[in-house]
Amino acid sequence: MFKKSLLAATVSVIGCLNAQADSFSERVDSTFQYIIDDDEPGCSVGVIESGEWIFQAAYGLASLELQVPMTTQNVHNLASVSKQFTAMAVHLLADEGKIDLNEDIRTYLPALMDYGEPVTINAMLGHVSGMANYSDYEYWVSQPGGESLMLTTAVGDPLSLDSKYYLSISDLYAYLQDVPLRYSPNEQFHYSNITYFLFSMLVEEVTGQNLAEYAHQKIFQPLGMSDTVFLDSPYPVIENRVTGYDKVRGRYVRLEIDQHEVGDSNLYTSIEDMLTWDRHFYDPQLGSDPESLIEDFNQPNSSIRDNESLYANGQFVTDRYEQPVYSHDGWHAGSKTYYERYPESEFSIVILCNDASRDPTAFARFISQYYFDPEL
Repeated sequence: MFKKSLLAATVSVIGCLNAQADSFSERVDSTFQYIIDDDEPGCSVGVIESGEWIFQAAYGLASLELQVPMTTQNVHNLASVSKQFTAMAVHLLADEGKIDLNEDIRTYLPALMDYGEPVTINAMLGHVSGMANYSDYEYWVSQPGGESLMLTTAVGDPLSLDSKYYLSISDLYAYLQDVPLRYSPNEQFHYSNITYFLFSMLVEEVTGQNLAEYAHQKIFQPLGMSDTVFLDSPYPVIENRVTGYDKVRGRYVRLEIDQHEVGDSNLYTSIEDMLTWDRHFYDPQLGSDPESLIEDFNQPNSSIRDNESLYANGQFVTDRYEQPVYSHDGWHAGSKTYYERYPESEFSIVILCNDASRDPTAFARFISQYYFDPEL
């Protein structure tokens, strides 16, 4: 993991090595050249100002086995950065009159257990629904009656829900229908991948299309995001897709796709398509009233904070450099990703890495520092 102390040391070293390289692009490029070796998994990096690239580059390898260099055309799993695209699909359903964001999710997914109190779609979008996360598995199976939710292997050993790649999407959905709330709704922030997976079931229930089909028709195709797709099958061929890796005991190991449910993760895209996505926040094109839809989309779902941040439809919202910043990171199957927007400055950073040992959030910190505090 790229620690803050190492980040500070790296920036200091780069400052010494490149005392004459005082342009923004030179500073960013020099830093990544220092951090990522040519023979390691790497990152696609893009920096946007007013809807245009002011920096775009790629470092390291897209495939260690094939020794293929990373490019800005490579396609990455966005991991949890996928959530804002799922949230946009949910808002489009509301725009079409198919759902009400303030309605109980069981109105549309009646197969879910009776939670004893309403759980609204809006609360789910903002992670204040009280729904559990996959990582809460040991908690809920330990509750009274929870033994019925215990997963076991073929030889009877406990199986964590993090091993959900053994389940089909339909089986995972059937299983999650009986998972109780972790907390009462609208009382505290509790990050839940389960809620965003359930949105994929919501789309399917009210449209007859799966999330991949609906998002392609309503989001990616209208915006011209030709590299972008929700992966809801374990065996797809995606052109220019990178291989995911992690570092174990000092050596890189390949990480295969370990699940194929969508909503919470598994959106594949390139930084080229992320430029298109970023532009739509300033020149919205989706929905019956695009300006109103994007304004609603950027509003926090509640006033409940996660530390210092609010949450707005797949985006953490906080302040940095005396202005709002919308951001989200992702980590899944050898992908580490980060995307942040400073709307007042129309400035954004996209970092997509195929190495789970990287920290693109920390990388974005020095990029934003170079941009907003160039004297440091």
